[in-house]
This record gives sequence, structure tokens and C-alpha cells, in this order.
Amino acid sequence: MASDSGDAAKPGRAYDVEELAPLPALHTLPGVRRVEQGAEAEFEAVYFDTDDLVLAARGITLERRTGAQAGWQLEQPTDDGERRVSSSPPDRGKGGLPKPLLQLVRVHVRDKPLVPVARVLTRRVLHRLRGSGDEVLADMLDDHLRSEQLGSPSGGSRWREWSIELVEGNQDLLDACDALCDGSGAQPGSRNSTLRSELSRHSRQPEPAAPRAKRKGEAAAVVLFFLHQQVGSVKEQDPLVRSGEPEAIHKMRVASRRLRSCLATYRKLLAGDTAGELRGELKWLAGLLGEARDAQVMQDRLRDILAGEPTELVLGPVARRIDEQLTTDLKAARAKILRALDTKRYFRLLDALDGLLSDPPLTALASEPARQVIGRRVKREAKRLRRAVTAAEQPPGGATDARALHEVRIRAKRLRYAAEAAFPVGGKRAQRLAEAAQRVQQSLGVHQDTVLTRGLLRRLGAGSVLQNENGFSYGRLHALEQFAAENAEATFRREWEGFPSTSIKP
Repeated sequence: MASDSGDAAKPGRAYDVEELAPLPALHTLPGVRRVEQGAEAEFEAVYFDTDDLVLAARGITLERRTGAQAGWQLEQPTDDGERRVSSSPPDRGKGGLPKPLLQLVRVHVRDKPLVPVARVLTRRVLHRLRGSGDEVLADMLDDHLRSEQLGSPSGGSRWREWSIELVEGNQDLLDACDALCDGSGAQPGSRNSTLRSELSRHSRQPEPAAPRAKRKGEAAAVVLFFLHQQVGSVKEQDPLVRSGEPEAIHKMRVASRRLRSCLATYRKLLAGDTAGELRGELKWLAGLLGEARDAQVMQDRLRDILAGEPTELVLGPVARRIDEQLTTDLKAARAKILRALDTKRYFRLLDALDGLLSDPPLTALASEPARQVIGRRVKREAKRLRRAVTAAEQPPGGATDARALHEVRIRAKRLRYAAEAAFPVGGKRAQRLAEAAQRVQQSLGVHQDTVLTRGLLRRLGAGSVLQNENGFSYGRLHALEQFAAENAEATFRREWEGFPSTSIKP
């Protein structure tokens, strides 16, 4: 069990157990010299969710405890089957949900109000396991619980849970406890799994299930499987962007771009203008994220270049000026993103993506064999890339237009994502094509990065005159970036010469 905020969650295990089961012989656990039984305690917890129980459908519980255990606690499932715990002390002001916890579930609840949906009374007996030096190795919690669903005609439930939390003990103690509890009839579980199961059964907003993409199946399953992955990534990164995780902006931007690209490539599988409307909103989201990401990339790039420059060639407060400008830009871009993530426009985009996955408006083409339909769409993107490369051929005696190379990069990215979506039917051929397109994209990505940094350096160099500072270093950095752009273009040309076949069918 991991913790994000508040008191650190202790490593431990939880078990579901029969109401009248005797507690196992805890004194037989390795290293335990004696077991100290604490006083019985009771506390109440009120669980919050939306009216349609959207959190319960996703295995998430949000509770506010009163009494000795007072405070807020959020539990979320993790990919490895564990539970991530985030806690916060009680709000002594209005008594509302603390903002840090709300930000972790905002992507699910959106602009729906959180209301009390269940009340749980816990009667707990603490058994403290002490070692040979009387140190506390672990705490064994024996909980008897009684729940009541609020606003529901269904009756409440009773159940019992054991849980062990390490203090100074080690993994061997946990493993031994597993065996001991198993011998007493306890089953491995997680805290309040009974309550979560009850609430999830009443949810009216289940998470859409991803279809199985089969090599000999329908085209729709392949595309929807890829869309499920990317929507999941957007939702995964949302709370990380809100909390300031450095790479979250980039990852969320990539997922939104993959979604937009997939909807463009495979738009004929969706009826009406479904793909077009979603692509417009995804472009808006990716654009917001892009402003911050561009500032991040430029800041990292120019810091690295300056770190390698001889001291005598850095004249004036160049590093400070660049850092100040980009830090300001990044701060403003992040603030803009955070405002956008709390708007109805963003929430309705998430609603539309959920709607697409749960009830996709498929055309007849979507039911045709995946290998044929997906293969044709991939080849079409490859042809568009080839046309863009032809248009970007370097004119005699001159440098290639940066805009033309940027268009090649966009087309390479579109082909890459189309091929990635085709992995279930294209196998290794699709993977080789995606990797080749990615190499083209990355080489031209470096080229585009230099376009941005050169623009910034021109502005700062011109402004240095007004501040009575020497502009030499800005000009030198600009020249270095020009050289980097030429190298990036040369790398692209080499990658293109060895570009593989665009067919994903054997």
C-alpha cells in the first residue's frame, strides 16, 4: 500500500475473514516476543461519491472519518493490484473535501458534486506485535464493520477484516502472516473491499471495457482498443499534471495527440462527424499542453548547451535571462493548463471520449476484416508521408524550408500512430514501420526544437541591447542551434533512405 499525502501508509496486508473466526496465534510469528492488546475503539466514516457512483465503478473510495481516526482518506487501485492511499487531516474550516484529494479524482467526477453515499461504523481492536527488544514490529488490526448505504432502500452489511501494518518488521513477517491467516480461513483482500463491491454494483457510470483486438477480427476492435489505451493514459496523467509531476504534461500531450491522430486515420470507421468534433477538442487540449512542453524542452535544451560552452564565450547574464524568460513562460502555461482542466469544456471532452468508447457510432466499414481495413489506412498515411518528403526536397543551393520539414514530421507522427494502432494485426511489420516513422519524427523533432530556440534567442538577443548587455552569446547560441538543425536534417535524410516497406500484411 502506497501513500501520496498526509501520514505515510505503512506496508501491510489485508484479509477478509468470517465474523466469528478466532484470531490466529500471532505470538508464533517470526521475531514476535509478545502480543500487546490495545483498547477497543470505534470510529465512523462517511463515504463520498457522485450520485451515479462513478468512483465506486472504478474501485475508488473516498471517506471522511470522525472520532479518533478523524480525517480524509482516498484509496485508489494501482496497476499492480495494490491500493494507493492518500490522506489529509480534517478541514477545520468549511469541512469540505481538501483540494489535493479532489484533484486526484477530478478526472472521474468532473463537475459532478460529491455527496455522502454510505456510512461505515468500525469497531477495532489493535494487537501490537513486539520483538525481543520490545520494539513494535507490526500492528494487527481486527476490524468489525457495519455499513449503511445512504439514500438507498437496500439494507446495510456487516463484515470483518484483519490487516497487518509493518512498523519495524520486515517482509518475512508479512509472508509468515499470510500463511498464518490462511490457516485460519482468512482470504487475501483489501480494506473495505466488501463496501466497494456493494457500491460498484449500484453504479450507473461503469468504466467502458476495452474490446479484444484480434488479428482475424473486425477493424472496429483494433481501433477501439487503441483509443481505450490513449483515453486511459489521458485520465492517468490528469491528476499528475494537476500535482505538478514534471513529465505528466508531456505524457498527457502525447496521449491526446495519439487520440487525435487515430481519429483522423480511422475516421471512416465512425459515423457522422464524430471524429472531426473530437479532433477539434483534442487539438485544443494538446495546444494548451504544448505551450508548457515547448518551454520545458527549450529550457532543458539551452541549459545543456550553455553548460558545455567555454566560460569566456558566455558574456553577460545569458543563462539567467534565458532561465527567467522560460520559467515565466512555463509558469504561465501551467497556470493556463490548470484553469482549463477545471472547465466544462474539458469535462465535456472527457464525457465525449467515454461516450465514444462505451457506445461507438460505427459504420459498416468498421465490421470488415481488420487486416484489410487497417492495412489500407496505414498505407494511405505512408503515401501522405512520401508526398510530404517529396515536397520538402532541398532546393539547389538552399536550405530546406523549416515549415516543409515540420509537415514531414507531422506526417511521420501520423504514420507512426497508425502503425502502433495496427500492432494487433500487423505484428512485427507494423512495429518496424512504427519504429522507422518514430526515428524520422525524432530527428525532425530536434530540428523543430531548434526552430523554437532560435526564435527565443533572436528575441533575447535583440532585447539585450535595450538592457545595455552584450548580445554576442545569444548570436553564438543561435549559430550552434543552426548547426544542430543542419545535423538533424542530415539524420532525417539518412533515416529516410532506409525507410522500410509500408505494408503491414505478410
